[in-house]
Amino acid sequence: MTETPSPFQRRIALALLAKAEGKPAARLRLDARMAPELHGHTDAEERARWWLQLQELERRGWWRLQLAPAREFADLAERKPQLALQDFDALAAWAGYQPQASRWAARWQALLQERGAPEALRQYLARNPLAALQPLPPEHAWDSLQQLAQICQSAQRMPLRELSARVFQGRSKLLDAREELLLLLGAQPGQFSEAPIQLLIDCPARVEYALFVENLTSFEALADARGAAWQHALLLYAAGFKGSARRLREPAGCRLYLRAGSTAPQLGLVQRWLFERAELPVCFFGDLDYAGLDILRRLRELFPQAQAWVPGYRALADLLEAGDGHAPEWADKQQQADPGTTGCALADTELLPLLRRCGRFLDQEALTPAHFA
Repeated sequence: MTETPSPFQRRIALALLAKAEGKPAARLRLDARMAPELHGHTDAEERARWWLQLQELERRGWWRLQLAPAREFADLAERKPQLALQDFDALAAWAGYQPQASRWAARWQALLQERGAPEALRQYLARNPLAALQPLPPEHAWDSLQQLAQICQSAQRMPLRELSARVFQGRSKLLDAREELLLLLGAQPGQFSEAPIQLLIDCPARVEYALFVENLTSFEALADARGAAWQHALLLYAAGFKGSARRLREPAGCRLYLRAGSTAPQLGLVQRWLFERAELPVCFFGDLDYAGLDILRRLRELFPQAQAWVPGYRALADLLEAGDGHAPEWADKQQQADPGTTGCALADTELLPLLRRCGRFLDQEALTPAHFA
């Protein structure tokens, strides 16, 4: 393997790497425009030397040479050759290619320093780059940042996504989870509001406890078929982690939606419980996986007495013990982090140890109300 790329290898490598930015399955056609050395009337021995240089990198595993089926008297150049990228990082290191994101970040940091941006802001943007700004020239990104700072310092109040859309070319999600940036730019805590949580509820005639359900299918099944264990449960659905957001307990941060067939007079009780801290036992029923139990952990920050719902989680645990369930990678859950402890006795002493021992997860939709009626 050559220590450094030849001019031919480097030109081809840089073209393939540039095409691969954001496209893991990039391919580069080696036509007469891209690789004239392989075409035309060049000497056959000379062409063979260029092919050997391409095959040298193929043997290293950095790209794969693809050819159309062989035809009689057709040489390699006539078989529509193209390269399929196999190892971006290794090829980039060897060819001396700097990814576009790195080049943009370097220019962006240089501009921030040139324009006198405070050190704390520069450090934040180095740790948490606004990747969505990279299609813009850094000067235009700076203009957007300045506009954002002016609104922050003006004390105007508005929804967070309206602010993002106004400042960043109509893109409404760029400032999600960017409270630190807003504070660095001069905003006051709570100046920009997140969209209210839409809390769907199913109210029985008598309410004995509140039951948060992680997934909509399970919420609807429990609401449709009231069993003895949840006959008097206030059923609530807020879409996964949203049910543990702090704004759930603020009148401006939560909107109640009553499911058809519910008992409307109980809405006052729900409002007193959510917004005025009236007492009501709380349970949670979600997937038997790390993310589901992490929702329980977060929910306990809002409702310190919240517990895993015993009928649902016992039924899920029985199925998992019996060999049911799926490996995390089967459902794109391999990145889920073990929450450690939740503060709930059932979760900490039985459910989490079971997940660690089995190495499998189980979604709550695997159950029907008949499993825990």
